Amino acid sequence: MTRLTHGYSYATQKDAVSPVSTDVFFASSRFPHYKIGANNQIVEVKEDAEMSSMKDMVARETALLLEQQKRLSVRDLASKFEKGLAAAAKLSDEARLKEAVSLEKHVLLKKLRDTLEALRGRVAGTNKDDVEEAIAMVEAIAVHLTQREGELIQEKAEVKKLATFLKQASNDAKKLVDEERAFALAEIENARKAVQRVEEALQEHERMSQASGKQDLDELMKEVQEARRIKMLHQPSRLAITRKGDKNTPHLYDIDGTEALGSILFIYQCSDSAPELSECAIQWYRLMPESGKKELISGATKSVYAPEPCDVGRILQAEISANDQTTTVATSGPVDPAAGLGSYVEALVRRHDTEFNVVVIQMNGADHDSHAIHVLHIGKLRMKLCRANTTMVKEYYSNSMQLCGVRGGGNAAAQAVYWQAKAGHSFVLAFESERERNAAIMLARRFAFDCNITLAGPDAGA
Repeated sequence: MTRLTHGYSYATQKDAVSPVSTDVFFASSRFPHYKIGANNQIVEVKEDAEMSSMKDMVARETALLLEQQKRLSVRDLASKFEKGLAAAAKLSDEARLKEAVSLEKHVLLKKLRDTLEALRGRVAGTNKDDVEEAIAMVEAIAVHLTQREGELIQEKAEVKKLATFLKQASNDAKKLVDEERAFALAEIENARKAVQRVEEALQEHERMSQASGKQDLDELMKEVQEARRIKMLHQPSRLAITRKGDKNTPHLYDIDGTEALGSILFIYQCSDSAPELSECAIQWYRLMPESGKKELISGATKSVYAPEPCDVGRILQAEISANDQTTTVATSGPVDPAAGLGSYVEALVRRHDTEFNVVVIQMNGADHDSHAIHVLHIGKLRMKLCRANTTMVKEYYSNSMQLCGVRGGGNAAAQAVYWQAKAGHSFVLAFESERERNAAIMLARRFAFDCNITLAGPDAGA
């Protein structure tokens, strides 16, 4: 009789062993580790202390998340729950792999037991006892394995429950994040609308201030004109009328208009014997009240003249020449400044670029038929004229650039300027108001002066 040895070949007995049943079912996914100890006793190998069970790992992660929930932001909380969910999914996958391994071990035990049962009927004596002892050992292993499977099933159920909890918590955190994001967007939109309302209120306040300032200016100018009219009733004529070589020349011409920035001065005939103004040569001058120094106003050769900012504080004088006879008329006092214009220009100086709506009346000396709105940009280094998205001219401040009030121009003279951007390229521009026209002249001259450039009229030396 032969003994069962380690060299026993399963291949030599495959014909004598009945095949394993195909309907074997095991509910466990975990197989414990065993080894054969002394006296052929089954000894379970304890796991390493560093390796924790899936239940402990998931429970520890969950406890950590719950502990940090109160001090984390909703975004971080959602991220942590998503990591926990990913860890639970990973553990679930590992459990399925271990379940497959456990199934293989059960199949091996079944095959081993069937082989031992078939061998027990073929051996006798001591060998038969050994076979029966091996069968008992296999049955004990199967019993212990079944017990471990029950524990694994319970553990797996708890892992699944924790995974479900983590998934629900992750969904809740995402929902909370979405709500916070929607709330933040709503707050941002409300803030944007509030800023827009404030801007509209400021613009409305500025428009009302401008309208009120213009109304106050008109009333002030009316009062000044009325005061001058009363003064004229009690004093001699405000005009100095002279004739070369003859002090008894009759009163031929006079000036009408308010001596203030933003007004228009007209020369008109006072006598039927005076030559027609269209037949006379006219030249306007500026006079310093203290010294009497006379400065020619280049290009001012019309019967109409609108004072510009550099005329403030000076007396305006016009010489009318005809038939070898020259008549001089002058204002009784210096030109007054416009109320609030200085502070308005100082506010514009603080900007990098200021825009004025204008209409091009003439271009290079020829009338411009189109009355479309253009935009004149006055910056710290250059000036630019645009129409819609098209730039008509853009020039840096230079010695060839000229800017002054228009010389002549009829009733629109107080709102128009002459601008030579460069040699051979000039414009006559009409502004929306006298205030805008004078502010544009002052602002451009201020920026040009900062660039060591003096802007003046054509052929002007000052």
